[in-house]
Amino acid sequence: MLRRDPKKRKIQAMQNKLKGSALAVIALLITISFSCTSKQDSGPASKSTNFPNTLTEQEKGEGWVLLFDGKTFNGWRGLGRNTIPEGHWAIENGAIKKVPSREVPLQEDGQPLKGGDIMTIRSFENFELYLEWKISPAGNSGIKYNVSEEMSTSYPPKYAALGFEYQILDDEKHPDAKNGTNRTAAALYDLIAPEGKKLKSIGEFNTARIVFSGNHGEHWLNGVKVLEYELGTPQMDTFLAASKYRDIQGFGNKRNGYIVIQDHTDAAWFRTIKIRELKPF
Repeated sequence: MLRRDPKKRKIQAMQNKLKGSALAVIALLITISFSCTSKQDSGPASKSTNFPNTLTEQEKGEGWVLLFDGKTFNGWRGLGRNTIPEGHWAIENGAIKKVPSREVPLQEDGQPLKGGDIMTIRSFENFELYLEWKISPAGNSGIKYNVSEEMSTSYPPKYAALGFEYQILDDEKHPDAKNGTNRTAAALYDLIAPEGKKLKSIGEFNTARIVFSGNHGEHWLNGVKVLEYELGTPQMDTFLAASKYRDIQGFGNKRNGYIVIQDHTDAAWFRTIKIRELKPF
């Protein structure tokens, strides 16, 4: 049997070791390069990495303003009230929380404190609204817009808004989802059903985007446009005539209205609520 020279074996081992080290360095450089490239991505997905309730300098330059500062109810009040309905709303971990009705404090007579929707102090006519929301298991809530406070308080219940509603729902467990797809999450409630939507799991925040400019409206969910409509068209008139709003005079008219978060008894959370005003389409 041939015996290899010990010196040659030692040299070969050193060469193998150097090759392995070189490969490791190359792999590390590739990883670092990929990481840096990903961080430089300025596409739409990168916006999701922002801290909640903050605006980037780019967003400020584009005209976005926060409607919620993450700490207070500044800029908000109860619909039909001058203050936030006591016991029904709280700020929790940087989000507006609808306190579930079963946890609302009782009055001296043993009845729960009276609740109600909350609304922006400012009104908006042509805008793009963005927010993050999550709902409790089997929960129901909504974001309303194009809201007239005068109209809303003229119909019972007094402290519930009348306006177009971006539906927020646990589609799997809340019974309203069985009443029609136009009552599921991201729908224009009782009017238009969403299409092609992908909801996150209960307990995770979804993103909502509402565009309402001129007679044109859009609902977006988690970065996907799920519906759009045009006011004053035969199709929209048909939707309105078949809805629960058909007997409310002027419900479908465009107006300078308020943004409203609905009190629907169930726990729900809302954060990063921001808006920018648009020129009519």
